[in-house]
Amino acid sequence: MKKILLFGTALCCVLMLSSCKSKSSAYKQAYEQARSNDDYEEDEFENDETEVRANEEVSYSSSKSDKSEKIKVLSGESEAGLKKYSVVIGSFKNRTNAYSLKERMADEGYRPVVAENDYGMLRVIVTSFDSKTDAARSRDNIKSKYAPNFQDAWLLERKY
Repeated sequence: MKKILLFGTALCCVLMLSSCKSKSSAYKQAYEQARSNDDYEEDEFENDETEVRANEEVSYSSSKSDKSEKIKVLSGESEAGLKKYSVVIGSFKNRTNAYSLKERMADEGYRPVVAENDYGMLRVIVTSFDSKTDAARSRDNIKSKYAPNFQDAWLLERKY
């Protein structure tokens, strides 16, 4: 009787452990699907290339990370410096982090502004323009000047 009970318990343990084991085929299938999506995006980007002629102005393309949102400056900040398009170099929930980056950029000669969106995210804005092209040019200059830092800088279109 003890042998049957011991054998039954061992069989149950083996079944439980084998049912919890993840299937490598599921991981492989998810990997292949993600890989095929990456290939598709790369092909789409390669086909989207534009020809630039010598006499034409280079157009600064918009990034996937460009956003449009309603923001308000925090107390003690100047709203006069904010225009329709702004370059954001940092987004924080923590005020200390946002103001630390603001001070760092002020030491670099910028007039940064900290603004808050409707979700409580603090945006550190270093430059602001009426023209999207000028803002994109500024974003690209900041990325190249401070590389590898601020490579995730993005444009914010201000909603009113």
